Amino acid sequence: MTDIEIANSVKPRNITEIADKLSIPEEALECYGRYKAKVSLKADDSSRRGKLVLVTAINPTPAGEGKTTVSIGLADALSRRGRKVALALREPSLGPVFGVKGGAAGGGWAQVVPMEDINLHFTGDLHAVTAANNLIAALLDNSLVKGNPLNIDPRTITWKRCMDMNDRQLRNIISGLGGKTNGFVHEDGFQITAASEIMATLCLAEDIEDLKRRLSGLILARTYDGAVVKFGDLGGVGAAAILLKDAIKPNLVQTLEGTPAFVHLGPFANIAHGCNSVRATKTALQLADIVVTEAGFGADLGAEKFMDIKCRLAGLMPDCIVLVASIRALKYHGGADKDSLTKEDTESLRKGLSNLARHIDNIRGVWNLPVTVAINHFISDTESETEIVRAFAAEKGVNASFTEVWGKGGEGGLDLADSVLSLLENEAHGTFTYPDDLSLRGKIEAVAKRIYGADGVDFAAGVITKLKKAEKEGYANCPVCIAKTQYSLSDDPKKLGAPSGFRILINDIRVSAGAGFIVAYAGDIMTMPGLSTVPAAYGMDIDADGRITGLF
Repeated sequence: MTDIEIANSVKPRNITEIADKLSIPEEALECYGRYKAKVSLKADDSSRRGKLVLVTAINPTPAGEGKTTVSIGLADALSRRGRKVALALREPSLGPVFGVKGGAAGGGWAQVVPMEDINLHFTGDLHAVTAANNLIAALLDNSLVKGNPLNIDPRTITWKRCMDMNDRQLRNIISGLGGKTNGFVHEDGFQITAASEIMATLCLAEDIEDLKRRLSGLILARTYDGAVVKFGDLGGVGAAAILLKDAIKPNLVQTLEGTPAFVHLGPFANIAHGCNSVRATKTALQLADIVVTEAGFGADLGAEKFMDIKCRLAGLMPDCIVLVASIRALKYHGGADKDSLTKEDTESLRKGLSNLARHIDNIRGVWNLPVTVAINHFISDTESETEIVRAFAAEKGVNASFTEVWGKGGEGGLDLADSVLSLLENEAHGTFTYPDDLSLRGKIEAVAKRIYGADGVDFAAGVITKLKKAEKEGYANCPVCIAKTQYSLSDDPKKLGAPSGFRILINDIRVSAGAGFIVAYAGDIMTMPGLSTVPAAYGMDIDADGRITGLF
């Protein structure tokens, strides 16, 4: 059975029943049909707080690791162990759904439902983000046409439009053509909605007032005199906040086994912090005894940004970390060809374990957090390969649980759940990669050396000057968000495993003032993906009765 066939074979419970599991009051529930709802409950930092379990992974490979599927299966397994559990996950973007990556609702018998809604329009959050982003662009261009009262230099405009679809044609455009009445001609461009600063900003906002403060600080351009032009200078902050008034509220859905799941927002992890909203995570922690959440891509990107950006800015800290891998992905990191990953290859597996080892060492040595390994089991895994991983885990002093949640749901994750519960018995005292008062350059170097294992960092011409300028303009204490390839610990996607003897090159930086971090670009990072030769959209259809096929 396909994922959508499995999802459709299970009758979801009414969302009010799911809300009752977390004692969500009726007045805080805004239902979107029978199976999904917005939760308007404001998280109170002084209230009870559950344990936070972060799920991350090794560097991603074409073989797949199944991080979201394991997260969902773990939550169901913890629920089977009698714990009051909630999930906190990201929303999918339509671009990857219709492109090649797929959705973000899990797979097999470890899914959140209704998966069609979650992977498509859901409750309209991404559309609201798109509208707010493009309202700012429209107001900015209108100001240029109407006399340019802020003295904006059009050559310095950094604010891009966005849309929630892969469309490479719109990456770089010229807008305002057609004469004076049609706008001010200037270079322009689009990025995908999940890569927009509005998405990152909304994910970190605690409430509407905090959101408006963050929106006011968004940097749009500079004046002819070089002064920063912020959204608060332009005007329209209240209007943008109105467009986001519902999108800021977390969405409540459920797993196939009826475990409550908050699926809310999600900026990309290679150019932003790559996790669901602060509001959703804090709401879940207020209502559940254990909250399972995930970070995007590998631990060097997603988990590092979860720690150094989200946790730092929101006052959070995981109580333990689950590190997801698969034997076939480890073989790929060890040099095996992607077409031969289902064949036994103990030599490549042993080499690929270096990637897993680096992430374990980072979690324990840099962030000072307990970790357990989840091996996403596939039928092609052999007994010899399984024993190699078990022996490696024992050598590292960590537990390795072989999960089968795709085929068995929560039942296939019981061993992992027991490992997590064992770690949660002891109090954790996590630490960040760097202190707040370190220079921006020092923070970038700390991540590169301590997390990636780089020998050092090189900066392209003008980047050091930009960093110093950002510090002078009041952003010195911001965390850094390094945008690099997800496929390698280095900035070279071809360097698999645990590379050494390399340096990171920072090509440029950008102040993401609304979100409150500095983006440092290592390599050519795309914020508007393109479609493949055969996009997933070609295989999708809907019949006369509304049944969808081809959606995974």
